[in-house]
Amino acid sequence: MSPFFAMSLLFVLTFGQTASLCAPSEYIIHVEKRECAYCLAINTTICAGFCMTRDSNGKKLLLKSALSQNVCTYKDMLYQTALIPGCPRHIVPYYSYPVAVSCKCGKCNTDYSDCVHEKVRTNYCTKPQKLCNM
Repeated sequence: MSPFFAMSLLFVLTFGQTASLCAPSEYIIHVEKRECAYCLAINTTICAGFCMTRDSNGKKLLLKSALSQNVCTYKDMLYQTALIPGCPRHIVPYYSYPVAVSCKCGKCNTDYSDCVHEKVRTNYCTKPQKLCNM
């Protein structure tokens, strides 16, 4: 292996994450309960963006740890709770949701993230909408 190639590979593996564009992004969650009169549109932040990944075609040349497929995920987050308006007394009108404070490129943690890419579901309200600015 040539010294130039070795240094280039080391540079990419070391500083590849700094080129990633993973950051908190504004997002609107639409929340409704069947028993409540309104749908709540909540302004929050989620982690979104591009993370450097490594092609597994080079798996014979690289260490197994260098072959990770990183995702943009939470570094720091907090939970906030919103009140869904128009709920009858016997229904709990609260909804808790995560707010991204900072993000990182890393392995997806299934404890607090959905790591499966599903087909896109429409994020909309079927009832009259109320806006919640937190």
